[in-house]
Amino acid sequence: MKFKLPLIIVFITLSLTNIFAQRDSAIIKTIFNEALSNGKSYSNLNYLCNKIGGRLAGSPQAQQAVEWAFKAMKDAGADTVYLQECMVPHWVRGEKEIAKVITSNAKSIKEMSVCALGGSVATPSEGISAKIVEVKSFDELKALGKENIQGKIVFFNHPMNPTEISTFEAYGEAVEYRWAGASEAAKYGALAAVVRSCSLLEDDNPHTGVMSYKDSTQKIPTCAISTIGANWLSNYLKTDKELKFYLKMTCQTLPDEKSFNVIGEIRGSEKPNEYIVVGGHLDAWDNGKGANDDGCGVVQSMEVIRIFKALGIKPKCTIRSIAFMNEENGGRGGKKYAELAKQNNEKHIVAIESDAGSFTPMGFSSDVTPAQKSKLKSWRPLFEPYGLYSFNTDGSGSDIHPLQKMGIPCMELIPDSQRYFDYHHASSDEFENINKRELELGGAAMAAMIWMISQYGL
Repeated sequence: MKFKLPLIIVFITLSLTNIFAQRDSAIIKTIFNEALSNGKSYSNLNYLCNKIGGRLAGSPQAQQAVEWAFKAMKDAGADTVYLQECMVPHWVRGEKEIAKVITSNAKSIKEMSVCALGGSVATPSEGISAKIVEVKSFDELKALGKENIQGKIVFFNHPMNPTEISTFEAYGEAVEYRWAGASEAAKYGALAAVVRSCSLLEDDNPHTGVMSYKDSTQKIPTCAISTIGANWLSNYLKTDKELKFYLKMTCQTLPDEKSFNVIGEIRGSEKPNEYIVVGGHLDAWDNGKGANDDGCGVVQSMEVIRIFKALGIKPKCTIRSIAFMNEENGGRGGKKYAELAKQNNEKHIVAIESDAGSFTPMGFSSDVTPAQKSKLKSWRPLFEPYGLYSFNTDGSGSDIHPLQKMGIPCMELIPDSQRYFDYHHASSDEFENINKRELELGGAAMAAMIWMISQYGL
């Protein structure tokens, strides 16, 4: 029986595709087996959180984290490890913040859990005491106007939307009050701003985060209040509109400091001058230990190198594991990396970030072309056995956003987000709230994706 040549080509192509799929499936299985049996993400994160702790850019702890990451990259088996210098902001929280609510008859004083927002100015040394005005939106603030705001403290009580299934969507809508609340309140003569914490959990842990001032307005002190505190204050204001709020903060901004991105490489076997980036950010807010934000992303990115080395996997392209500096209050590390990549005319195949928590991985979001998105989705059957099914979502991490603006394909690991904002930027973001298995699964997921992209491109 004679076959026509095109049919023979189709038969051979299908056979090779099946062989490659079987090989890829087997390699991905070994990657997950290695991570779940011998993973080092959990022990590395324990050291980073409990031996170093909070590590805001410019702090001594941030420098300790750089030194630790350099050694950890070497221990993971990187062929080369080096530091990439960048200048970073240096904001200091100072003494523990003091906040109190004083009833109109001055017979009752209640202490409130607050924390200064990153970048805020301090109060006067004696603190600020003034009547407080609650608003739920910038429109309400505008409607009250200067006559009702001047000389008072504005309380932005805008909760995250609990009906949003994606908690990141809820956060994105609510965080504008943290970012811009102080400047908006200052336009109407407010003395300070108090912002409801960006969290869906009702507890007494205030959540910090970066804020920004407009050059055209007075810089006024601003802090976050816990969700329990916000609810209590809102309820009490309904019966006592004359109560006063006292706030004392000693934060300050110091001159920029020199810091570093930490980069570990596995040299590509066939295309050493083509790069796949995987990373997380090393800095973390000083009021917690930065376990979910983003110590987990750093150790998972290091784990990619360790897994490849442990299994003897030789990627075709060079893999760069990067511990970025200063994502939280400036993004200077990501900007410096992109600047030098462009300056050196480097070819990047893809950049992947983990900066959404340590929880069970569900897939990858991406900022890629439609054709590249289709290619990623075609690999879904290889990832589904490990619970990774989501490949449709758009988006990628903030540290690699400068690369995305240069036209480089960018991706982000998507974990289950339902608990992330319980801990985000709060003192509760501790190692003890990390699940080892979930954490190790995230590193394996990124290693498996990098294996596929190294083999077949994007």
